[in-house]
Amino acid sequence: MPSFDIVSEVDFVEVRNAVDNSARELKTRFDFKNVEASITFDKEIVKITTESDFQLTQLVSILRGNLAKRNVDAQSMTQKDTVRTGKAWACNVEFKQGIESGTAKKVVKAIKDAKLKVQASIQGDKVRVTAKKRDDLQATMALVRNNEELGQPFQFDNFRD
Repeated sequence: MPSFDIVSEVDFVEVRNAVDNSARELKTRFDFKNVEASITFDKEIVKITTESDFQLTQLVSILRGNLAKRNVDAQSMTQKDTVRTGKAWACNVEFKQGIESGTAKKVVKAIKDAKLKVQASIQGDKVRVTAKKRDDLQATMALVRNNEELGQPFQFDNFRD
């Protein structure tokens, strides 16, 4: 039977490249001249530090732009709480890996509510979808892609005929 897996993964090589491009752009920006600001990537977490809250939001938007150029969906990015220590503002940006159980249940419920002739099952951090026809699987892919309330980007992996 034809099947595929719904996964949510981030390519950390592309994230590292986007962070490097953001750091290069930071050095050339006029509004960051003579300002202590940095953006670093370490163990799947991006750390952003600067002198003001406004500059912190600017750095996050620069990072979002560079991630978009690298085809990394910005929905997979979660910005943690901003911390102020003395003169510096800092925040960590993490990326969602895998599908959490609550989100997986929402995906399965959305597929079942659409009354497509497919079977969806949760297998760890992915959702496996099987059907008798390939067309039903493609309709399921379109349904998951266009569902905005899931709040996470999805990729389709391991498609078998």
